[in-house]
Amino acid sequence: MAVLARSVLVTGSNRGIGLELVRQLAASPQPPHHIFATCRHPEGPRGKALRDLAAQHPSIKLVQLDTVNVPSIQGAVQAVESHLKDQGLNLLINNAGVSSHATLHSLDSQEMLSVFATNVVGTLQVTKEFLPLLEKAAKGAGKEGLSCSRAAVINVSTKLGSIGLCLGVLQAPMYPYRASKAAQNMVTRCLAAELQEKGILCAAIHPGWVKTDMGTEEAPLMVEHSVRGILTVLASLSQDTSGTFLDWEGNSLPW
Repeated sequence: MAVLARSVLVTGSNRGIGLELVRQLAASPQPPHHIFATCRHPEGPRGKALRDLAAQHPSIKLVQLDTVNVPSIQGAVQAVESHLKDQGLNLLINNAGVSSHATLHSLDSQEMLSVFATNVVGTLQVTKEFLPLLEKAAKGAGKEGLSCSRAAVINVSTKLGSIGLCLGVLQAPMYPYRASKAAQNMVTRCLAAELQEKGILCAAIHPGWVKTDMGTEEAPLMVEHSVRGILTVLASLSQDTSGTFLDWEGNSLPW
């Protein structure tokens, strides 16, 4: 399989899906030249697994990035730019997110706003700040059409945010999480429409219900299987699939 992208940045990469994305990218037969693994505290206790992984792969660069802190995002942009030199960033994977199991009776406004800050505003702010590097990659790729190897923004979403499906509300109300992911999906659609003419692909990916800290041990899907599928889907994305909402197996989901 050809290299997915020369440079990839993954937010929230110290655990779960983010950590496994970094792991599989680094271990692939043709890994990216640069894998920017970001999280809030890469040097803290929660960053140990990521640090251990980076020690095995010189392509992995650890970058501090808090998606709800604009100066932190801007600092991350500068750090990434210093590694890329005159190259742009090919692939941004907005994976960082928070869950909430708040019900109609238990939720409060502060929890709702906090979840939106990370899942919606954070995703959009990270994309905004990294846009110049994505544009540089799109212009310098020497390629026509849209692809992850040229320039792309991938937002990790969930089918629980699908208004069309509105799955299992009685079993898992999760109002802040569902509403924030529905809003994030709209962000993805808007980005796809605006950035297409700049040569930047945008799509939303549902990774499945995965055994992670967020997905819990009840989840039926192993993270290795989910991420293997996600990377296969990303490699297949093109002009025709920009602006779509797909699952880890490539199936189209209703918004």
